[in-house]
Amino acid sequence: MKRYLAGLAVASLFIIPTLAQTPSGPPKPGPEHQRLAYFVGTWTVEGEEKPTPFGPGGKFTGTATAEWFSGGFFLFGRADSKGAMGEVEEMSLMGYSGEEKAYTFYVINSLGHQVYAKGTVTGDTWTWIGESKVMGKPIKGQFVIKETSPTSYTFKGEMSIDGQPLQVYQEGKATKK
Repeated sequence: MKRYLAGLAVASLFIIPTLAQTPSGPPKPGPEHQRLAYFVGTWTVEGEEKPTPFGPGGKFTGTATAEWFSGGFFLFGRADSKGAMGEVEEMSLMGYSGEEKAYTFYVINSLGHQVYAKGTVTGDTWTWIGESKVMGKPIKGQFVIKETSPTSYTFKGEMSIDGQPLQVYQEGKATKK
């Protein structure tokens, strides 16, 4: 009987703290997550790429879509564009990290590139900063989106190659269909 009581006492040391920490239900998205709703939908994108060591410049057009991933914490996106580099397909995830107090963005494309960026939003301006490698060269980039209405925004991408100053590599606008 003493063994039974001792075992019960030890088991309660593990069970009671677990019960006390059990949330009342699944987590719910906060206002930072809900702010991402601006990007939900289908967008027509057009712009111009500047010549860089990685490719020629020229005009591009495309379509981008974003929809909520189950749970309402992340947006799943797809984009297709056509320009000087030919046809390019992308997939992305956008969310908010409470731990990092930053928006997050991860994108891969059909040219073999991938980028992870962290972002902030102030008023109507989103600023994303990320690092990657292209053709073995370290790239630091900044991508700024300015909401011009509930159904349109402008964007500008800048990058630094091998520690050089930021230079504009892309500018354009997007309109929600």
